[in-house]
Amino acid sequence: QKPGKRTVRPVKSILLKKPLGLGNSTVLGAREEGGTVVVRVRPHARERCRCPVCGRRCRVHDAMPPRTWRAQDLGSSECRVEYAPRRVECPEHGVHTESVPWARRGSRFTRGFEDQVAWLACNCTTKAVSELMRLDWHTVGPVCARVLADAEASSGASRFDGLARIGIDETSYKKGRRYMTVVVDHDRGRVVWCCEGHGKDRLNAFFDLLTEGQRAAIEVVTADGASWIADVVSARCPNAGRAMDPFHVVGWATDALDGVRRDAWNEARRALRAVPEGDKAARRAAADAAGKVKGSRFSLLKNPEDLTERQSERLSWIARSDGRLYRAYLLKEALRDVFKAGSGEECASLLGSWLSWACRCRVPQMVEVSRKVRKRFDAIVLAVARGVSNARVEATNAKIKLAVRMARGFRNAGNLIALVMLRCSDLKPTLPGRNA
Repeated sequence: QKPGKRTVRPVKSILLKKPLGLGNSTVLGAREEGGTVVVRVRPHARERCRCPVCGRRCRVHDAMPPRTWRAQDLGSSECRVEYAPRRVECPEHGVHTESVPWARRGSRFTRGFEDQVAWLACNCTTKAVSELMRLDWHTVGPVCARVLADAEASSGASRFDGLARIGIDETSYKKGRRYMTVVVDHDRGRVVWCCEGHGKDRLNAFFDLLTEGQRAAIEVVTADGASWIADVVSARCPNAGRAMDPFHVVGWATDALDGVRRDAWNEARRALRAVPEGDKAARRAAADAAGKVKGSRFSLLKNPEDLTERQSERLSWIARSDGRLYRAYLLKEALRDVFKAGSGEECASLLGSWLSWACRCRVPQMVEVSRKVRKRFDAIVLAVARGVSNARVEATNAKIKLAVRMARGFRNAGNLIALVMLRCSDLKPTLPGRNA
């Protein structure tokens, strides 16, 4: 080659290196074996003999036979990358197979292949991913776990920066009361952490990942009425106020109201059985009353503005015939109005009036709700004052259940956690060759 002339790379290297995401490597050749395209490569000299743990250059320990890594398909043909790696002796980590620039540690798939599988897993069913990418469906979960680990290593602890308002909740993902704990950032609308199980130990593991400054920066924590969340938050986040989720508070009242309705229905059935068989008019009236109480569930639980004409008539009948049931209904609606307050002061006033009424209403179910609400008075007022709720966390729980249904269940909770983080956090995977 004459001086000053630019070296031209072989056409085969240009056509295969970038589409397959081979990184700092050289393409030596390609062949076809039984319909599979095998591309022979080797890392650049500066990328060889590196420890897969720390990345430092190390002394060669011994050589290994050639092995292949599954790469993205070339058209309709399966493609594999072939290289004979060496084992290196790291002074700190011992003997390991050298790292290669086109694959993650411990993987027999290229980075581009795994990134594509992870992206598809976030948007398709596991069966569709396995058929499209020609791999066993059991492999999809570990691939997602490796992609997530790589993304977390790249981002470090920076994904916990800027946390000010977070939501905490547990959700079931499997039969047998199997739960996972989820932490969501309200401001970004993203999952920041999740793990298998629930309880104080699990939640403390999340706060252990945060620095003292990051814990001090948290201002509001939304959650349901679980005491283990309140205890951990008060101990680990001294500057954070705990906000009670309005959905769960109103849910207590609706559950209590439905319990009162069932009691009224049972009383109506007992009254029907007590009517003599010969008194047909009285039996028809008692049966009609029992039927109306039984069919009043939606009339009592729906919002007043959403009631149909027939449901409104049934509600008016309850107001005339069953004072205790109608009183429970009014208490439920009054509790809903508490969360419509425009300020924390107005909410505190309305909630105080509601508690004064509820504790003397002579409806045992509502009296029990008033005890729960009184214990969380400050948390409820803070939720209204800050305008926060656990709605974002509940939406994330729905996405988790959707992921479980699409995959027909998960035997390994770690694979589910990896998929949830890739779907719902800032660590979303991208398709190979695209920036976003």
